[in-house]
Amino acid sequence: MVVLAVDPGRGKCGIAVCSEERVLHREVAAREDLEGRLRELVTRYGVEVVVVGDQTGAREVTALAERLGRPVVQVSEQGTTLLARARYLRDHPPRGWRRLLLPFLRVPDRPYDDYVAVLLAERFLGAGRRKSI
Repeated sequence: MVVLAVDPGRGKCGIAVCSEERVLHREVAAREDLEGRLRELVTRYGVEVVVVGDQTGAREVTALAERLGRPVVQVSEQGTTLLARARYLRDHPPRGWRRLLLPFLRVPDRPYDDYVAVLLAERFLGAGRRKSI
């Protein structure tokens, strides 16, 4: 199954395309570019389901996603920001003097909303596997 996940926001949105095995695509897009980006990704990757986070901007992004002609599911965003930050920092370890900072003082050098979208996709895919057992 291929899932397109969106972490909605006011100015920018995290986007991730994931299969059950791996992350196929990840990006942070401006809100005004979102519909075009989603349409392109649905076509390119053969997306079956669109997953949308349930917090800021969820209603508007869900309405937009429903126009893509795929099932849309809202997933809880609870705790995803901290988990995404930790995953981003693990994938992009600090260099130079930043290595000396305590972990809780390290700040990502770019928005990491795409990592939140990956977590939303994983939550959806994980919930589906648990239901089938």
